[in-house]
Amino acid sequence: MRKNCCISKFWRKPKKSSITRISLLCVSLFFANAMPFAAEKIDANEKAQQENKAKLENIQKAIAKQESNIFDTNKKRSALEKELKRDDMAIAKVARAINNIENQLVERQQQISVLAKEKQQLTQEKIKQESLLAKQLRSAYTTGQHDYLKLLLNQEQSEKIQRTVSYYHYLNKARIEEIETYQTTIAQLLEVTTAHQEKIEQLEQLKVSQNQQAKLLKSTKAKRSKTLANLSKQLLSSQQQLTKLKSEENNLNAALQKLSQLIQAEISLTGLSKLKRKLSWPVKGRMLHRFGSRKQGYLTWKGMMISAPIGRQVQSIHNGTILFSDWLKGYGLLTVIDHGNGYMSLYAHNQTLLKSVGDRVETGEPIALVGQSGGQEQSGLYFEIRHRGKAVNPKLWCK
Repeated sequence: MRKNCCISKFWRKPKKSSITRISLLCVSLFFANAMPFAAEKIDANEKAQQENKAKLENIQKAIAKQESNIFDTNKKRSALEKELKRDDMAIAKVARAINNIENQLVERQQQISVLAKEKQQLTQEKIKQESLLAKQLRSAYTTGQHDYLKLLLNQEQSEKIQRTVSYYHYLNKARIEEIETYQTTIAQLLEVTTAHQEKIEQLEQLKVSQNQQAKLLKSTKAKRSKTLANLSKQLLSSQQQLTKLKSEENNLNAALQKLSQLIQAEISLTGLSKLKRKLSWPVKGRMLHRFGSRKQGYLTWKGMMISAPIGRQVQSIHNGTILFSDWLKGYGLLTVIDHGNGYMSLYAHNQTLLKSVGDRVETGEPIALVGQSGGQEQSGLYFEIRHRGKAVNPKLWCK
């Protein structure tokens, strides 16, 4: 019993040194087992760090390459847009030449019509004079069958003799005058016929010139279409399209702001405030896009896009002064009219412009021809009305 108690005491009260040794052993075993895991974790972090650095370096290289590609793309796009501008200006020049030729054709046709009427009148006069001469010749022949001297000798009274002499004198004088008139008429008819023929030849030359201009226009349009196709390939990304549209809008706003600054004094125009629902549309056609409708992304249309055939006249909605008449990126050949009191109207994507900066225009006066300049795939007119720089709905003014 005593022995058991001693044993029990021995186990309940181990020596302090034993406990210390056991504790140290456990701690040593723990750290000994933990050290490989800690080292493995450090190696994994370092490896991950190196991998991340490599990824970062690759990303930075990709960013640099992408920035370089974007720079090159923008450079190419800028070059293509310059080509597009040159092509649009060439088309405008040819279209203007054809427009002038057509005006000359109308003038020549009117002149030929006048000459044809004059020729007809002279021909009728010629026939009339020939008939009179024929009658006089027949009368002279009939009278000539009797001897003139015998006729005088057979007269019994001097008064009758005098009348007979006077009659023959008058008759001969009339014959001479008719012959001279006839000769003058023939000369005039020849002159008019020659002039008529010259006008016809001029008309034919103008037609040949017009055909040449038309061929040149076709060639220039083909070149522009090729340029436009190349440009479209550079703008496949929707973000690029959105950025381009914002850039174009900013360009237009900047141009309008610059134009407003150029106006040094208010001209004597009444504006459009009292003309709501009273103005005509600048061109007849189908509405492709309306004011306020969604354009792309968060952008909306600030005007009207009207479909119309190439070459149709674009007319001023109201009297005013031409403030801008040139090519503008994104809008092609653009005309801006100041109507006074802060009102302006814009006409974009034209084929050619018929007015210059500073020209005064009246309501309904032709100012341009419909086209598809500025990179449009379809012909038509983009039309805006602005008041103090802010776009307003054209439908409130045009009916």
